[in-house]
Amino acid sequence: MSTDDKPVPIARLLAMAYRHLIDGLHGRLPEAGFTDVRPAYGFVLLAVRDRPTTIVDLAALLGVTKQAASKLVAAMDDAGYVRRTTAATDARAKNIELAPRGVELLNAVETIYGDLEAEWAATIGKAAVDRLRRDLSSVLLVAHEGRLPEVRPTP
Repeated sequence: MSTDDKPVPIARLLAMAYRHLIDGLHGRLPEAGFTDVRPAYGFVLLAVRDRPTTIVDLAALLGVTKQAASKLVAAMDDAGYVRRTTAATDARAKNIELAPRGVELLNAVETIYGDLEAEWAATIGKAAVDRLRRDLSSVLLVAHEGRLPEVRPTP
């Protein structure tokens, strides 16, 4: 509660919780052997996790120019998290897809998120964490026609 006993808006609590989880994640990634990860990497890795994508699509997702997206992808390619491949339908087009180190990073992230959620469960109980996940999923599924939206940075 705030000092005047008005409930804190859920949006503010979600923003603070998100920051808490992201700070916890980036604080633990070096322990898992990932010392070169920038916050923007996560958005790219999630975008290419299930299927290759293009620089144009990544730029739109990230809300940046194609040049900025290309620069980010180049850094991630150099670090071994993604790789550029030739599109099957157009030899001139390049797709961005996960590289083995990107898969390792995503697996480490999931493990760390599991640890962070376990810490929340130690505070509020596993049932409350499970209910929170279920309730947030329900709200998002209704708001987005039965699909969870893409994870994207705040503009």
